[in-house]
Amino acid sequence: MNRKRFAVLGGTGFIGSHLLAALAHDGHRITVLSRNREQKRGINVLPNVHTVNADVYDRAALEKYIAGNDAVINLVGILNETGGATFTHAHVDLTASLIAACRQVGIHRIHLMSSLNAGNRTSMYLKTRGEAEAQVRNSGLDWTIYRPSVVYGEGDGFIFRFLKLLRMGPVLPVARPHARFAPVYVGDVARAIRRCLTDRTSIGQIHELYGPDTLELIDMVRMVRDAAGLRRVVLPLPGALGRLQAFAAELMPGKPFSRDNFHSLGVDSIGTRDGLAALGITPRRFAAMLPALLGHFDRARRLDQARLTQTA
Repeated sequence: MNRKRFAVLGGTGFIGSHLLAALAHDGHRITVLSRNREQKRGINVLPNVHTVNADVYDRAALEKYIAGNDAVINLVGILNETGGATFTHAHVDLTASLIAACRQVGIHRIHLMSSLNAGNRTSMYLKTRGEAEAQVRNSGLDWTIYRPSVVYGEGDGFIFRFLKLLRMGPVLPVARPHARFAPVYVGDVARAIRRCLTDRTSIGQIHELYGPDTLELIDMVRMVRDAAGLRRVVLPLPGALGRLQAFAAELMPGKPFSRDNFHSLGVDSIGTRDGLAALGITPRRFAAMLPALLGHFDRARRLDQARLTQTA
């Protein structure tokens, strides 16, 4: 395999951590730009991975740390706005700055993580994802864009968020219960990016990444409940109550749900061009993966509890 050098933005996140593990063992040299280097020490034990403390929104820092790499991979994205972290800043402004930095230091290859329905004006999340894509497509660089449906796997913000909510009480109300997804396993997303990084035929391609099953949100939550062995009522909310739930959740610590999330759920996250199949990847099924993911989570939780007991 032709060893390459990649700079990764957002490498300490959910998808990034899975991708780095794959790339590191391929022998590629990876530079991860992160403002939270000390909080993600596990990444630094991966072979060929070097994490630097850098503000990815600082143009000078971008130029300094991406210089000399064969390509940049931008995995940065937010699902909710908090404080100064806005959709426009995280998706649009950062992409513009990254493109300019690539031109300045002579990098011609860029990979962008986006989302199914990018460009749909239903929500700011989708709108700004589309604006970022447009910048990349018009950049003059050699680009590849990835549009996944909801991504699940170990450490995700979907399965395990609902699992936490299900454990909090006997009833879980769900807004937009009939929103449809084609959930895709994070390992399959990582495999898709990994293949495209060394395949020049992926230049100028938008890969829609989604799983083999189309599921409604309420069915997915119930599948999580059943796989976890919980006895809970999962209650579908009508539209007006769903909007009220989103408004109330915006006021909660951590902002677990928002009105913009509610609007995004109004557009089904299902694809029309099977990017995984085009890359020769057979996707994992949501129902088949759930028991293993929840079993791993429970084992890790028991180990943590045992460590706390031993140190008490």
